[in-house]
Amino acid sequence: QVQLVESGGGSVQAGGSLNLSCAASGYVDSSCKIMGWYRQASGQERELVASISTGLVIRHYANSVQGRFTISRDVTKNTLFLEMNNLQTEDTAVYYCLYCMPSMISLNARYRGHGTQVTVSS
Repeated sequence: QVQLVESGGGSVQAGGSLNLSCAASGYVDSSCKIMGWYRQASGQERELVASISTGLVIRHYANSVQGRFTISRDVTKNTLFLEMNNLQTEDTAVYYCLYCMPSMISLNARYRGHGTQVTVSS
């Protein structure tokens, strides 16, 4: 089993920044190449925010966050990051870490974190 623990969520004013982290512990499956973040706002569908693969280090971003968010990972520490800049009120949501995704654009994964709340006020 893999445990995922997200941190870094909070409240910020529009235009501000937050940095999310997701630490993976337990059994780390070396066959898992893709990690990512998705978010879900209250009453809304899930939205894949960003994903990243090892090896060639390919990154994918939702159009809504392109240019504002940056996904990265520290393979040695099994930690995933999401740097969020110029946050807008529409970025308010619970953000979830995904580990071992089947593809760069999938909302499914073998493991998912419990989520961290991000609230952006105007």
